[in-house]
This record gives sequence, C-alpha cells and structure tokens, in this order.
Amino acid sequence: MKSAIIGLIGTLALGGCNTTTYTGLGLEPIPGSITYTGQPRTKLTKSPPGSSFPHDFIDQYGQQVEETYIIQPDRSLIIAHRRYKPIRFFRD
Repeated sequence: MKSAIIGLIGTLALGGCNTTTYTGLGLEPIPGSITYTGQPRTKLTKSPPGSSFPHDFIDQYGQQVEETYIIQPDRSLIIAHRRYKPIRFFRD
C-alpha cells in the first residue's frame, strides 16, 4: 500500500512526461471499478501514458468509492489508489 502511494505521487508529479511509467501491480478491481470485468474495449488514445484520472462510484455495500487510474504504455489501466468516502445526503 505504501509503495502504491509513493508510486502515485511520483506519477502525478511527472504526469506530463511521456517517459513516466508505473511499475506497481495496482489494486484488485471491485464491482463498480472500470477494470472489474477486464480492460475497457476502447483504448484511451488521446491521453498520454503515465497520466491519471479519477473515477467515483457506489460499491455493492452502498459505500462511495473514489479510485485513481493510471494509463500504462500499452494503454491498459491500473488502479493506483482507492479511497472510501462517507456518503453525504445533505450539505453541511
């Protein structure tokens, strides 16, 4: 977990460089993850390898989940970070 966080910070810091790679295995996908049923059919051709993007969803237990994905050189995705957030029904 610690190495995934360090890898994510390094990747975000060098996100604009095309030579950045993330060599971690990533996290296992859970229901609701983009990669839960395998890699997406469409390739992310406009985003450079090494760039990252977030994905928010509600898991099968009703918890709000935020995942950060990193695009690999072969255009596959890995989950670099997952955070469970409390669901807020009313704004404070």
